[in-house]
Formats: sequence, C-alpha cells, structure tokens
Amino acid sequence: MTKGILIPIGGSEDRFENEYHGIDHIQESILAHVVRESGGSDQKIIIIPTASSIPEEVGEMYLNAFGKLNCTNLHVLNIQNRSQSESEETLSLVRDCRCIMFSGGDQSKIVNFIGGTPLHELMNQKLREEDQFVLAGTSAGAMCMSYEMIAGGSATEALIKGNVSMKKGMGFVPELIIDSHFVIRGRFGRLAEAVAAFPHLMGLGLSEDTGVIIRNGIEFRVIGSGMVILFDPSGLTHNNFQILSEGVPMSLSNMVTHILANGDRFRLDDRKISVLPLSEQMI
Repeated sequence: MTKGILIPIGGSEDRFENEYHGIDHIQESILAHVVRESGGSDQKIIIIPTASSIPEEVGEMYLNAFGKLNCTNLHVLNIQNRSQSESEETLSLVRDCRCIMFSGGDQSKIVNFIGGTPLHELMNQKLREEDQFVLAGTSAGAMCMSYEMIAGGSATEALIKGNVSMKKGMGFVPELIIDSHFVIRGRFGRLAEAVAAFPHLMGLGLSEDTGVIIRNGIEFRVIGSGMVILFDPSGLTHNNFQILSEGVPMSLSNMVTHILANGDRFRLDDRKISVLPLSEQMI
C-alpha cells in the first residue's frame, strides 16, 4: 500500500498573483493544502517545472506563491534531459524532501525526461515508504500521474475514435486516467474515449483550481473551488470502442458519472462516494 500522498490538481490553482487575498483565503487554497499535507512551511519543497515551455518563469512563480505561505525551504529542479534525472546531485536533493510539485505544460516532457530513471524510482520509493511525503502536480503535472496517460486530443471532435492520443505515464496512480482543465475546455469527450479504451480504469476529470488528496492510493478527498467529474465504467453494458475504425463515432452505455465538489470523498477499492452534508458545505 502507498504511504505517501498524491495531490493531482486541475490547473490554474490560485497562486495569489492578481489581487490582495486575506490570510483566511490563502490558508484554504490548494497550495496551502499541499504545504499542510507535507508537514508545514518549514519542510523541503521541490518545484519541478519540466513540463513548461517557460520553466524559469514558472519556477519563479511557484517560489513566490509558496513564499506567501511562509515556506522557506524551496528549491527549483529544472530537469531538461534524462541525464539530470540520473545524477547524484539531483537524487541527493530529492532524497530528504517532503514535497515535489510538478508544474503544468506538456505531460510528455515529464515522462520523457524522468520516466524510468533513478529519479522516477526514488519518487516511487518515497510514495511507498514515507507517510508524509507529498507528490503534487497541476494540469500536465496531474495528468502524468496516470499509467495510461492522455498525451493529447481534440475536444471539438469529442467521442470520435482516434481523436485522443495515449502513452504510458509515470504510473503513480495506475488505477486512474486523469484529465485537467476539464470543464472550461470541454474535455468530457476525450476522457470518455480514454476510458472506453481502458474500461478497467476510472476517469478523473479535474476542473481548474480543484484537486484531490489521495491517501493510501485509494482514499480521495476533493479540495478547491470547482468540480471533480468521475467516470466509472465498471458497469458498462455496451462499449464498441475495440471494434471501431478510427474516425467513427463511439457508443457507450451505462457509464456511471459522479460530479463532486469540495469536501466530497470517494474510494477506488469499492467505488463508494461520500458527499459532504449540505450543512457543512460553503454556500
């Protein structure tokens, strides 16, 4: 069983950039959750902006955001080739950290530069063995956590076979296929196609400024201001994906869909959903 904590985030989480935010708001933000789950603001946090096309700027942005949460032990690890993921300098920096934060961008860069390297194995080891180690990622940094990973795909041609490209991801949570910016970019169709191709997996669609805290690899709690959409294909009675040619519309029957919000919980092992009582919701 995984001891560490995973926090996939749907992208565009509040980083306190545009206007003044009171301390109460900041302390309820997704990044504040990341810090708390890591053990507090004095813990070592490593920011990996590998997925970004502007990694230096993105690294600085997260230094500023975590700095507003009073974090002082911050490091940017800008990995741009596989040799960096194999170096003792990199591994030494990561061994005693309590949190790794992957930025958004292109999830394939994370897999290409880190997947299958000693750094990847070290991350897996820390997840297996350290109960207060947090591996967080936003947008591409969340999507790479899947084993069957969405690498790209058209939202405008949704539910047409062949419009979603898949590749092997980092496999931190292999039971899920994760998509980000889910609602605002209309990605219902591409996650549905991905789940149709791998119906033994659940689909997790994350809205912006929304994430889930995953404990023990199976216990999920929703955080943030938006929605989480879950696709459960375990009861499918019809799925024509495997017999279709590319470019042909798909049909799926009885795929269960859940829409969850802040505080709601679910489990991967028994697919049980627990919705926060109305009296406890922020209205």
